[in-house]
Amino acid sequence: MTKTSSVHPSERALLGVPAFWPMNLAASLVEGESELLVRNLKFVEEEIKIHGELRPKLATPNQVRIELRSMSLRDYGTPGAGLPTLVDAPYAGHTAMIADYHKGQSLVETLLDNGCRHVALTDWKSATPDMKDLEIDNYLADMLTAVDDLGGRVNLVGLCQGGWLSTMLAARFPDKVNALVLAGAPIDTDAGNGPIKRMAHEHPLSFYEELVELGGGLMQGKFMLQGWKSMHPAQHYITDHVDLYEHIDDPSYLKKEETFESWYENPLDLPGRWYLQAIQQIFKENRLAKGKFIGLGRRLDLSAIKCPAYLLAGAADDITTPEQVLSAAKYLGTPPEKIVQKTVAGGHIGLFMGARTLKEHWPGIGQWIAAQ
Repeated sequence: MTKTSSVHPSERALLGVPAFWPMNLAASLVEGESELLVRNLKFVEEEIKIHGELRPKLATPNQVRIELRSMSLRDYGTPGAGLPTLVDAPYAGHTAMIADYHKGQSLVETLLDNGCRHVALTDWKSATPDMKDLEIDNYLADMLTAVDDLGGRVNLVGLCQGGWLSTMLAARFPDKVNALVLAGAPIDTDAGNGPIKRMAHEHPLSFYEELVELGGGLMQGKFMLQGWKSMHPAQHYITDHVDLYEHIDDPSYLKKEETFESWYENPLDLPGRWYLQAIQQIFKENRLAKGKFIGLGRRLDLSAIKCPAYLLAGAADDITTPEQVLSAAKYLGTPPEKIVQKTVAGGHIGLFMGARTLKEHWPGIGQWIAAQ
């Protein structure tokens, strides 16, 4: 590693680790550009400060239904009109704006326009130091509270990391889930050969424990943001800025760019205990798919899930590979004829925020949910 004398001690500690998730992937992709990676650690800090005033804002009118320690449960549409559809946004370092991004480009809005008259959204909160010891069980319990407050039975849409939490809820309380949609959700984390799977298995838990220690007991969002950017460094540190310069006189482009930046550049912190539990039990040991995960005092068996299921994967998704999503079909107790499996063009974020996917695929998913 090149000069680090001007780097903050905590940043130097990260650089000294053999592979900061997913810095090792970036290093292999940008061999010889380690100086760029050092500078980018500082750049992330600056970006967060610059964009700190641009807090993410949900696009569609809503009301907070209940406030929990971990989330605000938000109501959309017409509460009481039919069975609620609960969208469980990812708790992976970014806000729930991923599900309600922009007017005319919102998953929530698309569902409302296609038969789901009442939609609710888990708007997860950034962890504070007093939340550092919260576990997956705490979040599962809050999901249960949300479902019960919505009447005790819902159609459940799990996005990305929200997918495995939704699957846990459906396995633990199958009568509370009428239909289950899993989009970009890592259910069988041993499937495929994506970079996240490789990193989870190549590095000991002590590596991730060091990151949490650096965060004072939290997995800090700024660390994860740097990791995500370093998976595609040329795009984030060169191409994006060239694109912005070329469109500097286009108000429409700038507005969308500002909206995206307000979401992407304002990461959430995660409880350290929750994060380490997810790394060890979900991504390293694959306990959920293997039927060995203990949720709220009971072993979770995915064969207990017998409701209709819709599995959506992105063909170019390098965060959750298609195999990790679609392999869920062999574990669910749902009859094969009631499981829809679909792989669509595009990558991970595009599954939830992409204009094309929202236009071509989510209307059908909304109609499928309503038909259940």
